[in-house]
Amino acid sequence: MRILSWNINGIRTLPKYHPWNTFKSCEGILDELNADIICFQEMKSSRVNLPRDVALPGHYDSFFSFPANKGGYSGVAVYADSRTAAPLKAEEGLSGGLQPQPPLSVEERISLSYPYPHDIVAYPDENGEVPATFDVLDAEGRGLVLDFGLFVLINVYCPNETSEERLSFKMNYHLMLQERVRKLVEQERREVIVLGDINVCATPLDHCDGHLPSSQAIFYDHPARAWLHSWLSPKGPMVDVVRTFWPDRQNMYTCWNTKLQARETNYGTRIDYILVTQGLLPWIEHGDIQPSLKGSDHCPVYVDLRDEITLDTGERLKLRDAMKQTSRERQPPRIAAKFWDEFSGKQTVLSSFFGKRTASKDVIDDVHAASQTPLASQEPTNSSHGVTSQALTDAALPAAPLPLPSASEAPRKFRPAQPASVTNKRRPTENPAKSSKKQKVVKGQASIATFFSKPLASKSPAPKANGIIEIEDEGDDVSTPASSSSHRPASALSQAEQDQLDADYRLACELAKADAPADDEPSPSPSSSASGASSSQQKKSAWSDLFARVPPPNCTVHGEPAKLYTVNKQGPNKGKTFFICSRPVGPGYDKGKNERLRDEVDHRYRCNYFKWASDARREALRERERTRTQSQGS
Repeated sequence: MRILSWNINGIRTLPKYHPWNTFKSCEGILDELNADIICFQEMKSSRVNLPRDVALPGHYDSFFSFPANKGGYSGVAVYADSRTAAPLKAEEGLSGGLQPQPPLSVEERISLSYPYPHDIVAYPDENGEVPATFDVLDAEGRGLVLDFGLFVLINVYCPNETSEERLSFKMNYHLMLQERVRKLVEQERREVIVLGDINVCATPLDHCDGHLPSSQAIFYDHPARAWLHSWLSPKGPMVDVVRTFWPDRQNMYTCWNTKLQARETNYGTRIDYILVTQGLLPWIEHGDIQPSLKGSDHCPVYVDLRDEITLDTGERLKLRDAMKQTSRERQPPRIAAKFWDEFSGKQTVLSSFFGKRTASKDVIDDVHAASQTPLASQEPTNSSHGVTSQALTDAALPAAPLPLPSASEAPRKFRPAQPASVTNKRRPTENPAKSSKKQKVVKGQASIATFFSKPLASKSPAPKANGIIEIEDEGDDVSTPASSSSHRPASALSQAEQDQLDADYRLACELAKADAPADDEPSPSPSSSASGASSSQQKKSAWSDLFARVPPPNCTVHGEPAKLYTVNKQGPNKGKTFFICSRPVGPGYDKGKNERLRDEVDHRYRCNYFKWASDARREALRERERTRTQSQGS
């Protein structure tokens, strides 16, 4: 039997990658993973947006936990093959506070006792306060607990430390998980498997920079790393079972920053684990990671269980018997997705109102009966038009019955005929020549020079002429109305901005002069053909310079073209573009003087080059103008 854990980074994103895009349903993806119990983290969905094939994938029993208030975030799922690993009980969350309606009975619950804040030494937040309940910790859809007889499986997606404010939330979730496992082991004598994205590196060997002396000296100073190190064997009760099979294996990472091209050089971390209690070690046959499987910024982790073991008494015990599996089909626990109202037929979903429906037999019979009934019984007397029902009965009836309406078309009602005297009146067509709208007078094509203007050196800005637009340069900082270059006089502009405006203005005037012929220009003669060709060549060169693509700058360390990126983070620089070194990150890449010691920098990987795209463009255009001016002078 195989148990697999994978942070898929979105259930809607996974099918977009190969080979998962070759399968027509979620069941095909689960079958390809070839595991009996499959645990997903970061589903990034919600109950209302969950597709049916994801909720009910064939022969798999499915269980989900989603955030209570934030859709498309977090979320965990467990898929259990009902033929080989049918769970006995299941619960959502770790604290026991997340209950279905009606709540689980004592017989349906996995545990008799649950963790409480007074059972742990909670981690205080920035204000020195500790949580009074675990309700907030359990409200983000981060945990599922399933009972498989031989063991209790806990699938978790532990919080990430995105800010200092989230550190207390992260630590208290870890402590709640530890307390839940402690009560299962010590009070209820159960064996436990904890698997999922723990979001912590256990040892320096699990971090891409763990080999650096500066990292090793302070590695366990982080409270989350110190907690996990104390919870794992030999100090704690949990065994990192995958590491036991690969104790000295380096670069065994499960997560990479794909935005930094970190997977190309295997510059990652190992934060996905399968942890087991000591009593399950005889059942563990093998464990490993699957870095070749793509589709997420994480890779799967798995363990294989033996089908049979020999006890100390010499008795052979099969895994199927230890997990209390039976040959007959058994209904899953009540929180399974198949019992949700929207999937069990108890609730009508919105999509059913837009699908094609087949006309029922009763409706067809009624329409047949209506087609055979004389029209006199269907049409009332219309005395206003002088038409009676008796006159309609004397009319010839059709030989064949009326056609039946289609399944998607509602039956139409008979309407009284309109009298011949009633006609549809049309509005007289309006004469377009009499329109009161004024026609726009086209004065001719404007020269390109009219779109550029040099800023005046006066203190009070002169009124703008019609059709003139001032150019605003793209600076690094966010401009305010008081500091924007479009509201400053020429004397307040920097030298770089003045040079840029001068270069654009000269280029525009040159293009306009080349395009605009003089009023008294004589007819071309053979003697002027050479000068005309030269002018055409200059014009072509000027236009080429205007629309030529600005090449990327070279990084200062490697001298290679830099790569363009866009700021997506919320803030004043969102949407701006910048250049950084195009090489991928790797162990010892240059993060900057404040984050990486100079003697630990490895120049085979990315250097710390950075330049805003606006600065790079300004420098390139200035250099291009300088070269063009020199060529004209020579």
